[in-house]
Amino acid sequence: MALLSLDLAALRAAYAAGTLTPTALMGEIDRRLDAHGDPAVWIHRLPLDALLARAREVEARGRASQPLFGVPFAIKDNIDLAGVPTTAACPAFASTPTESAPVVQRLLDAGAIPVGKVNLDQFATGLVGVRSPYGVPRNPFRADIIPGGSSSGSAVAVAAGLVSFALGTDTAGSGRIPAGLNNLVGLKPTKGANSTRGVVPACRSLDCVSVFALTCADAGAVQRVIEGFDPADAYSRRRAPTPPWPTRPRVGVPAANELHFDGDAESAQLFAAALARLSTLGAQTVEIDFAPFREAAALLYQGPWVAERWAALRDFHARQPDAFFPVTGQIVQAAEKLGAADAFAGFHRLAELARRTAAEWEKMDVLLVPTAPRPYTLAEVATDPTGPNSRLGTYTNFVNLLDLSALAVPAGRRDDGVPWGVTFIAPAWREPDLLVLGAKWQTDVGGHLGATGIPLPTPRAADFAAPRTGGTVRLAVVGAHLSGLPLNHQLTDLGARLVWTGTTAPRYRLFALPNTVPPKPGLVRVDAEGAAIALEVWELTTAAFGSFVAAVPPPLCIGTVMLASGEAVKGFLCEPAALTGAEDITRHGGWRAYLRGAT
Repeated sequence: MALLSLDLAALRAAYAAGTLTPTALMGEIDRRLDAHGDPAVWIHRLPLDALLARAREVEARGRASQPLFGVPFAIKDNIDLAGVPTTAACPAFASTPTESAPVVQRLLDAGAIPVGKVNLDQFATGLVGVRSPYGVPRNPFRADIIPGGSSSGSAVAVAAGLVSFALGTDTAGSGRIPAGLNNLVGLKPTKGANSTRGVVPACRSLDCVSVFALTCADAGAVQRVIEGFDPADAYSRRRAPTPPWPTRPRVGVPAANELHFDGDAESAQLFAAALARLSTLGAQTVEIDFAPFREAAALLYQGPWVAERWAALRDFHARQPDAFFPVTGQIVQAAEKLGAADAFAGFHRLAELARRTAAEWEKMDVLLVPTAPRPYTLAEVATDPTGPNSRLGTYTNFVNLLDLSALAVPAGRRDDGVPWGVTFIAPAWREPDLLVLGAKWQTDVGGHLGATGIPLPTPRAADFAAPRTGGTVRLAVVGAHLSGLPLNHQLTDLGARLVWTGTTAPRYRLFALPNTVPPKPGLVRVDAEGAAIALEVWELTTAAFGSFVAAVPPPLCIGTVMLASGEAVKGFLCEPAALTGAEDITRHGGWRAYLRGAT
């Protein structure tokens, strides 16, 4: 029998056809884990009885309200899963949380099934993937090549076909370097887009929860579920609107003398081939000055931000210094000598470099760089534990410091079979645009899903939605058109893109309408007796909006909805006459929350 693909489109099709159930899939996943035989991938693997119990819960709730129904995933072991120890790859540091991190809880609510906690460079300090007392996860393409870090287990678990996607974290490139070395998509969202509550901090002001996936479409589906403002996370941010993305984006590339591949001619040739491929995507290439980006990258470990790691770990280090992996302890303890003056000098220098990079962003819409200069062997890293790690961050370290979004995508294979990748980088909140560009890129490159040998699936038309060029309308949705819910495809099929997640102004009440298929809510403005209702704002072309409105059935209608931000947009409302027999569900705060409570 052909290997079952774990990409989301394949799983959804199998579930819809009735040829697969989450319970049956968990049995298959358990068999794959046994057959894979690399214990260094997992720090805590959930037993089969726990997987089956979770699968039965998901099945009982049904597919309609769960956008990630029955999708298996892995969690980097610096992110909390209730009832399972969080170690950050340090056994002495382990503690068992009673609550899951918000990003994990959102996935559980969406029907995803956690398979276990995966290995990482201790305390997420490293890009090599070898700094763990739990061993080194084996790169599935070549056992003598590093897996990349710090999210080593996350990447290997997805590439090896053990899970559909995995959560990682990214401070210096940990969500991108392992993707590049394992033929995966690695989405590094804007800082604050995903809550980092329940995440062991590395550099708390820079940390991001990232997504490893087989396709750009899958990464986008997961990101839409986990993203959201968390008032209990001091670094959480609300999604900001972005200007329209041009039809023919300007792709910036570093000047030739700024490109470094650590002496590897094949990597240089692969990047040249990537630049040639841009023309097939309708992009125009512009040369930019990469120096300020490179100088910003150097600040992450040569400047005061290493002290942020020390601030998170110094108390534990004082109690148990011997618990640290040797090179990890050496790196974080080096920050002891840094003082407040060093910190302010670093902040001022970063501000200067950010101003210089802003001038380069005037020339481009997106920046293309190699994900890493070249792959390194385990032997090279054993000989020099810090040199290769430092060079791996050449094209990644600056991204979080400069508040950028990034997407690592496959770009072919080297002659030795090792994957090679590139990264598209854009200003904050440009993840939707990067994912559209990445989907086009990934399809043009072709190849297979991770290391499974399964061909890349044919993407949906929505994955190639044309970027907005003007003449657009923003539409607020509160019910079955939300991301992952049954009618969301009516938006994505028209090329709509999600631009904001939040709430209405506190002027509305929400009702569960009777006898609607699929179930739908009705939003009614009441002003004085109203509340804030969770919603998403999508952007469509004017023509697409007209087609969409023409298909809206009564008693729903399109009117004007006031957002919490004070902005007025078009949105779904309900005719008052339809409320006869409807249940007032305002107390739930939104349709998703109501569906969770009603099942």
